Amino acid sequence: MNDRERVIAKGKDVVRIEAETIAALEQRIGDSFADAIELFQNCKGCIIITGIGKSGIIARKIVGTLNSTGMPAMFLHPSDAVHGDLGMVRKNDVVVCISKSGDTPEIGNLLPMFKRLGVPIVSLVGNPQSKLARESTVVLDVSVKEEACPHDLAPTSSTTATLVLGDALAVALLDRRKFRREDFALYHPGGTLGKRLFLKIDEMMATKENIPKVAGDVPLHEAIMEMTTKRLGCTCVVKNDNTLAGIITDGDLRRVLQKTNDIAGITADAAMTRDPKTIRQGSLAVVALQEMESYNITQLVVVDESHRPIGVVHLHDLVKAGLGGDESA
Repeated sequence: MNDRERVIAKGKDVVRIEAETIAALEQRIGDSFADAIELFQNCKGCIIITGIGKSGIIARKIVGTLNSTGMPAMFLHPSDAVHGDLGMVRKNDVVVCISKSGDTPEIGNLLPMFKRLGVPIVSLVGNPQSKLARESTVVLDVSVKEEACPHDLAPTSSTTATLVLGDALAVALLDRRKFRREDFALYHPGGTLGKRLFLKIDEMMATKENIPKVAGDVPLHEAIMEMTTKRLGCTCVVKNDNTLAGIITDGDLRRVLQKTNDIAGITADAAMTRDPKTIRQGSLAVVALQEMESYNITQLVVVDESHRPIGVVHLHDLVKAGLGGDESA
C-alpha cells in the first residue's frame, strides 16, 4: 500500500469507527434520556452546561443549539466558576456536566457547590462508574469502544458521541415543547427562514414618488422616461381614478419595437400588458418571490383593497434580501 492509499484507508477507518460509535450510542438512549428531557422541560431557569478542553467546546455547541431552539442555556467554564462565575447558577437551573473520564478535577471541584445550590445535575460521561456519575441526578452514558485516534489520545469518537447526544437532547426537547418553524424563526430573524416567515413586501417595495406610474393616454416615450428615471424596469399604467390598468415592462417595449420603429403615435395603454399579476399590501415577501418565479416575471405591482398601486417590488431586491437561498439560519 502506497502513501496515498494509506491516507485514504485511514480516513475511511476514522469514519467507520465513529459511525459504529454512534450506532452503539443509539442503543443506550432509554429511560435516563427521558428523565433528562423531563428535567429540561420542567426547568424554570436556565440549562447551565460545563466542560473543559474538548468537552468544553462540545458544551458550547450544545448551548448554541438549545438557545436557537428557544431553551435558555449558558456555558460555564469550570475554572472561571470557582473565581466568581458560579454566581450565574440559580436554584431553578439544571446543570449539565460533560466529561469523558468523569473524574476531571475541575468538574469534581464544582460538584459540592452544585449540591449546595440544590440544582439537579445531568452528566454526559464516558465512565458510568466515575465520581461524576455517582453524584449526578441523571447519567447519560457516552462511553466509546475506541477513539479514532490510533494512540487513543486525541478525543475523536468520544466528542462525536457527546455532540450527537447533545443534538438528540435538543431535538427531543424541541419536539416535547412543540417548537414550530415560526418559533425557530423568532430566534433567527437574520436567517433565511426568519425572512421567509416574517419579511413582508411592505419593507421591500418602492413607494410613493418612487413608484413608476403614468396615465394611459400619455405618449409611450414619456412612459419610457418614467421607467428610466425610476429604474425598476417597468411602469404602472393607471386609469383616471388611479386604479391599475396595466404595466409596461422592458419585454413590452421589445414587443412594440419588433412591430415598428416609429413610436411617436403610440400611447402607454396601447403598449401595456393589461390586468398584470399583482400582490396585496401586507403579503409575505416570499409569496411575491414565488409568484415571480411561477410566472417568470421580475416585477410585481403591490395594490391596496381598491386595486390602486401603492408599491412595486423587484425580483432583484428579494434575492438580495436572501430569500432565494435554502431555509437554513
